[in-house]
Amino acid sequence: MKRSALLHAELSHLIATMGHGDMLVIGDAGLPIPVGPNAPQRIDLAVTLGTPGLAEVLKAVLSELQVERTVIATEALTAGQPPAWYTQQLSLAPQTMSHEAFKKLCGSARAMVRTGESTPYANIILVSGVTF
Repeated sequence: MKRSALLHAELSHLIATMGHGDMLVIGDAGLPIPVGPNAPQRIDLAVTLGTPGLAEVLKAVLSELQVERTVIATEALTAGQPPAWYTQQLSLAPQTMSHEAFKKLCGSARAMVRTGESTPYANIILVSGVTF
């Protein structure tokens, strides 16, 4: 059995196969996930509203993924600052864009993870970095 925090096999495999610059989206229960032949892989973790929460999933993903930069919607900012679920786990300053632009960028991601999060605009794009 794995020793790290991330036990979800599909999500762990995805992270292990990501390359520099690949994007992984972790989104709330309402973030639309594109469909079709070129759509991002969908990993659905949502059980009920709030379970699992975005912060829990983000923490587990960050235990394995080297992150170069992040993107969140401008609408997620409070008084110009990132939300607590962001600042408690990431020290990188996020790139921000409108929620509409964020949703369009999601179509270029390797995968989108759907959580049970019900907080508006609780979505993040993690851009994979390198460890060397």
